[in-house]
Amino acid sequence: MKKKLSIMFGALVLACSLPLSGTAASEQRFSDVPDTKHFAEAVNDFAARAIIGGYPDGTFKPSNSITRGQAAAIIAKLLKMDTETVKDPGFKDVKTANGYYKAIAALAQANIIGGYPDGSYGPNDPITREQMASILVKAFDLPRYDYQQMDNPFIDSKNPSHEKNILILYKLGITTGTTPNTYSPKNPITRGQAAKMMKATEDGKPAMVSFKPEELGMDGMYSVIWKEDQDVYESIVTRDTTYGPGRLQLIALKEGTATLNVSGYNGDSPMNEEEEIYRKYYVHVKKTDDGLKLSIEQTDDYLPTEAPLELSKAEKIKKVKLYSATNDLLDGDASLHMCKEDQKTCITIRQPGSYYAVAQLASGEEIRYAIHMKEPEHAYFHYDMDVLRERPSYTFNVEELFEKNGYYDKEAARNIGKHTIVTKNAENIATIKRDPHTNVFHVTAKKVGTVEVKFENPVYFTGEVGDGVSGTITGMEIKVRDLNGLIHVSASQIYELNY
Repeated sequence: MKKKLSIMFGALVLACSLPLSGTAASEQRFSDVPDTKHFAEAVNDFAARAIIGGYPDGTFKPSNSITRGQAAAIIAKLLKMDTETVKDPGFKDVKTANGYYKAIAALAQANIIGGYPDGSYGPNDPITREQMASILVKAFDLPRYDYQQMDNPFIDSKNPSHEKNILILYKLGITTGTTPNTYSPKNPITRGQAAKMMKATEDGKPAMVSFKPEELGMDGMYSVIWKEDQDVYESIVTRDTTYGPGRLQLIALKEGTATLNVSGYNGDSPMNEEEEIYRKYYVHVKKTDDGLKLSIEQTDDYLPTEAPLELSKAEKIKKVKLYSATNDLLDGDASLHMCKEDQKTCITIRQPGSYYAVAQLASGEEIRYAIHMKEPEHAYFHYDMDVLRERPSYTFNVEELFEKNGYYDKEAARNIGKHTIVTKNAENIATIKRDPHTNVFHVTAKKVGTVEVKFENPVYFTGEVGDGVSGTITGMEIKVRDLNGLIHVSASQIYELNY
């Protein structure tokens, strides 16, 4: 059953579909802003919309620096902010008599601008390129992309408080550097440059929506905890302060429907022990005449869940029959496909419960699997799944266990030396035998349990390139499990990681 979430209100629609100017931007309005100037379209458009003005002599003076007060006034108009019912921002150099007081107060109240450490705002100070970048990202609530995952081409932009915002504008194509590898962050921005930058931000903001935690029934938001592999939208959880409640940004990429899971909490702070909250939604992106529109729909639905069938490299499945726990045939020829998460063969289960699958191999051999699906503890779209291949006895070469490591000492893997069974009363769990002068083990299950085996010679390993994981493999763990009455023996490595 689906529950509609009533959040397609005006602010969200506005965030998705930015207004089109509709003005004759090519009309020259100022004597010193000919159409040949790169900022002419932006200046003329803003002038036609009464967002900016010129001087009594009919000029715009595009090369003059723009001040922090002037920038605040333009942005407040551009965003159509309420500048009447504002609170005093408390800046010692911005009194009510100041012509920019209302705009500065409105932007400060919206946490778009801040002042200097000494309590001043500097309304008459020229605004710098880096300051303008940060104001525009906040004012237009642009996607807070992880700047640490973006290449920074600018060797002179390393200020942590502004670098991320410069890179967001650069990623969206809103701004470029003064050269291919410099941004000149401390340079004052001119009136012409400011108009062009603001217009580019207005036009360049992607179709997106932002949700505060309370709009999703939470006091604070942790993260997007899982989402199905998709390319319909991109999700970001951003925080205005380190331990703030967070906001969810969803950026539309293309038309379609996809899934979204969000985790959050109820309470004063994420550092305390609050009630954890989980929500799941469908994300709908539709193409309209005004561009992409994004909406979300809360749901209780579960989606079909993959059950991976364990196979050796040489085994090929020809056909699979699916049975209920009471051995009723449910599907005489279950559809096979490659799992999304890895290269295993999967069948799809659509309802929770216990099942058996019987796979007929190309060789004629049959393999049985026990499958159990249950509703997840949290609000996920897929069932919690457990699949065991019937294997009461298992023969394997220890060297095969190392193949999943990014790098390991192959010579050492062949020379693990003697093995020692560490677990007490291991013989009650399984019979473990080793072929003389080899690394081949034969295990036969007796009852459910785990046996730890220690190698005489540990083996050094590292993980995949870039994951920074390394350590030694000191032995193996032999596990006997039971699912729906089927017994399964497995073996896995025991690690000691380097920190």
